[in-house]
Amino acid sequence: MVMLEPIVAATVSTYNMVTGTLVFTVFTTVLASFQFGYDIGVINAPQQIIVSHYRFVLGAPLEDRKAMDSYVNNRTDEMPEDLYPVSPASTPGTEEDNVASAGLITMLWSLSVSSFAVGGMIASFFGGWLGDKLGRIKAMMAANILSLLGALLMGFSKLGPTHILIISGRSISGLYCGLISGLVPMYIGEIAPTTLRGALGALHQLAIVTGILVSQVLGLEFVLGNADRWHIMLGLPAVRALLQSLLLLFCPESPRYLYFKLEEEAKAKQSLKRLRGCTDVTKDMTEIKKEKEETLREQKVSIIQLFTNSNCRQPILAALMLHMAQQFSGINGIFYYSTGIFQSAGISQPVYATIGVGAVNTVFTALSVFLVEKAGRRSLFLIGMSGMFFCAIFMSVGLVLLDKLTWMSYVSMVAIFLFVSFFEIGPGPIPWFMVAEFFSQGPRSAALAVAAFSNWACNFLVAVCFQYIVGFCGPYVFFLFAGVILVFTLFAFFKVPETKGKSFEEIAAEFRKKRGGDPSPRSKAAVEMEFLGPTDNA
Repeated sequence: MVMLEPIVAATVSTYNMVTGTLVFTVFTTVLASFQFGYDIGVINAPQQIIVSHYRFVLGAPLEDRKAMDSYVNNRTDEMPEDLYPVSPASTPGTEEDNVASAGLITMLWSLSVSSFAVGGMIASFFGGWLGDKLGRIKAMMAANILSLLGALLMGFSKLGPTHILIISGRSISGLYCGLISGLVPMYIGEIAPTTLRGALGALHQLAIVTGILVSQVLGLEFVLGNADRWHIMLGLPAVRALLQSLLLLFCPESPRYLYFKLEEEAKAKQSLKRLRGCTDVTKDMTEIKKEKEETLREQKVSIIQLFTNSNCRQPILAALMLHMAQQFSGINGIFYYSTGIFQSAGISQPVYATIGVGAVNTVFTALSVFLVEKAGRRSLFLIGMSGMFFCAIFMSVGLVLLDKLTWMSYVSMVAIFLFVSFFEIGPGPIPWFMVAEFFSQGPRSAALAVAAFSNWACNFLVAVCFQYIVGFCGPYVFFLFAGVILVFTLFAFFKVPETKGKSFEEIAAEFRKKRGGDPSPRSKAAVEMEFLGPTDNA
């Protein structure tokens, strides 16, 4: 009983830190993360309906439309063969016309998916800047303008040039998600108590995968994923944007922003009192003041210096490789095109299988919140990548042998579920943890900006190229991803150090050791000066 007393006391202390204001504020904030996930998944389930509408709007040849409408042919007998009837002016085209129109539709659909990543890639550099310029709360409210505009464009896309409105709306929604992918973790990290910072920070990723799952459920044909209501599903984020903007009016501003940027100690204390539910916030203010003193002592490192300084180059290359591994593993190909993959695997109800992927994704993301603090970051990353390597092989084997062995469809489906599970155990959350731990306060902001841009850029490349790669490789496509995963796994094994429980100086020493340099730890100040290179004292 005596041994349990410290544990019980710590549990009670942690519980007392969870106030109503904190719960309300975190919930309101992660509504943005939920939108991020919703936008990732919303375009997947109604793919064939939207593509059919594209063909109708663009007046594609009849033969091309019938050949590509596999979604319609798999529906009930009561549904028409084509979702949108042929206009009298439409006539069968030549074979060249059919091929050209098929290529145009494929390109427009790829842009509909990838334009979201383009917006995120552009905006990823500006989330921190906007948060510093307007404050965390006002920045999220301003970002919601983009979310509202993007949702309205897509919601009304059925009434106008569908392809233009959807691609524009997805681009603007991507800008919103690029901003909040920096703003949300920043704000939650600044308002959370130290003992809850990891758990509350993980809610960002959990809200993202929950958004993906909800978008998949709404994409069911009898809900919103049909020819009559698909545009409503695309426009629903407008409701979330208005709701969050209203709720943000009741959320306290970040005490760190108030003290660091505005130098208003009284307002920072007031904000802390609301968040902590008590009048004595001396401990929190002491921590904030100490953090500001350390920040002022450290010198900022530019993005160029991350690559030109030898001591900083290896950590930033490791950070970029981790994010490239996350995106090029093929996971977003599954998220964006899972319905089509399940159709190819012979699954009779592919939408339900896709929802199953979303559910597994959510469960294992919640599990990773606990695992990441128990096991090492590097260990979980390597376990996840190794599992994904074997799953990718089984996935392709199942697709290749599907024509000969019908039960191979189940092999492919199980491989997809396990692939997603291994992803969320390691490569999903780990890169964000490790990149922040590779760098101290001076170079961290620049490193995180570069890493975020890299993540979005790779996301864009996968979204644009996946359909073309599938067309070229056919059922062998995941053999290609297996090879890519193997390369990144070997890189992580030989070049990425463990960061769990280590100080910045110890991690820097590990990088020097892997580079073949002096592995002995040095002071933080000495390492920071090396990041900046020689200085001119004149």
